[in-house]
Amino acid sequence: MFTNQRILVTGGTGSWGYELIRQLLPQQPEQIIVFSRNESSQVAMSRTFEDPRLTFCIGDIRDKEALMRACERVDYIFHLAALKHVPVCEDQPYEALKSNVIGTQNVIEAAIANRVKRVIYISTDKAANPSNFYGMTKAIGEKLIVYANLLNSDTTFVCVRGGNVLGTNGSVVHLFTNQIKTKGQVRITDYRMTRFFLTLQDAITLLFKASAESIGGEIFVMTMPTCRIVELAEVLIESIGLPAKMVETGIRPGEKLHEILLTDHESMTTVVYDEEYLVILPTIEIPGLRGHYSQYPKVDFDSYSSSQSLLTKDEIRSMLVRGGFLS
Repeated sequence: MFTNQRILVTGGTGSWGYELIRQLLPQQPEQIIVFSRNESSQVAMSRTFEDPRLTFCIGDIRDKEALMRACERVDYIFHLAALKHVPVCEDQPYEALKSNVIGTQNVIEAAIANRVKRVIYISTDKAANPSNFYGMTKAIGEKLIVYANLLNSDTTFVCVRGGNVLGTNGSVVHLFTNQIKTKGQVRITDYRMTRFFLTLQDAITLLFKASAESIGGEIFVMTMPTCRIVELAEVLIESIGLPAKMVETGIRPGEKLHEILLTDHESMTTVVYDEEYLVILPTIEIPGLRGHYSQYPKVDFDSYSSSQSLLTKDEIRSMLVRGGFLS
C-alpha cells in the first residue's frame, strides 16, 4: 500500500509517530514527512532513524498555509497531531479547540486541495459520549472527517478509534513506574477506575489494517483489552520489587470511572468487522458505504465499556511483557 508513496505524519515526533514511522519504513515509501512544531524533537528523531527517506517540516496544523505546502504531492496523511491531555484541555479549551477542531479542518482542506489519496484520523475512546473538553473536540474531529467524504473530492477519509496505548508520552505505566521508584507510592484518582489498553506496536499494526481496508466514511474501533488501574499498579509494584503504597487522590475534572469505545446510540449502526475491529457506520448517507458493509453482522450489545471483560493480573503482566515494560 505504501510502496513508493509519499506520506505526511502530523504530530509525528510523538510516541505514536515514532512507532508508526518505524513500521512504515520497511514498507518502502518514497518519503515520509514529519510535520510538527518542536524543532528539538525533530532533530532527535532525525538522529534516531538516520534515514534519507525521512524529512522534517516545522509547522502547526493551526496554520493552514503551512499545511498546504507540506501536503504538496503527498499520497497519504496520518493525522496524529492534537492536544491530548485531559486536564490541559479542561484548563485551556480555546487552545484545544484551535488544535483539535480547527487544525483537523485545516488538514481536511489541505488534503483535498492537494488531491491526497487518503487521510487517516487517529481518535480516542474519550470521543464516545464525551465527558471532558478533550473528548468533545475529538468527537467533533470524527464528525468532520466522516463528513469530509461528502465534499466531492478525490480524497477518502477514515477514523480509527482506540483507547489508552501503553508506552505513549504520559502513559500511566511510565508515570506509575517513576512514582514507585522515586516516591514509594502510586497516586490513583479512584480505585474503581478501569481503562482500555493496547501496546503501541499492536495499535500501529491495527492502524495499518484500517488504512488499507477502509473505503472512507467509517470509524474503525479497535477491540481492546481492559483492566483495573489499581491492578495495573499492583503488577508494576510486584514486578519492580520496591515497597510502595497506593494513594487515592480523587477523580479530576472531566475524568470518567470507566471509558467506552462504543455508545448505545452508535451500536445501532455498528458491525463486527472481525476479531480486531468493529466498524461504526455514520447516520449520514455516504454513497456505497452501507452496501459495502451490508454482509457484516451487527453488534449484539448496546455499548462497549472498559468495565467489561477485565484482564486478570497475570494477563496484565503478559501485556506489559509483550509491550517491553517488564522482562
